[in-house]
Amino acid sequence: MGWRHRVPVLAAALWWGGLTAIGALAVPLLFATLPSPALAGQAAARLFSAQAWVGLACGLVLLVASRDSTSRMEWAGGALAFVLAGMLLALLGEFAVAPRIVARENLRLWHTVGTALYALQWACALVVLWRVAGSAKRDGHPGESRDLDDQAGR
Repeated sequence: MGWRHRVPVLAAALWWGGLTAIGALAVPLLFATLPSPALAGQAAARLFSAQAWVGLACGLVLLVASRDSTSRMEWAGGALAFVLAGMLLALLGEFAVAPRIVARENLRLWHTVGTALYALQWACALVVLWRVAGSAKRDGHPGESRDLDDQAGR
């Protein structure tokens, strides 16, 4: 598999992995270890914001990759719609929800909305990763081994 087929897989993996690491590991650790929920919330807000920009950058890489006519990914079995949906969710979280949380406007509602948007973005990134990785594996180039079983001659 050439590098042009690997870049979308790496972008999708970074997007989903970042969402997973921040949402399932980093933010819960902040609230468990920092001395106050206010400090943990400030740090979490920065992490969520950084992840939104990482997600948008990864989405742009995926959009550019989808235009590459040599990729043969048909575009990854419908992954393009999930890329766009995930990017929209990141934008909504960053520019519609986060400012309301920072302004402490109806915190329960906006935390719930933010959590739902984040979970939906996570699901979109997972679908993109699954489809892009599957398409990249199926679209191996002639003469290249597709997996370890091929290399072992099985």
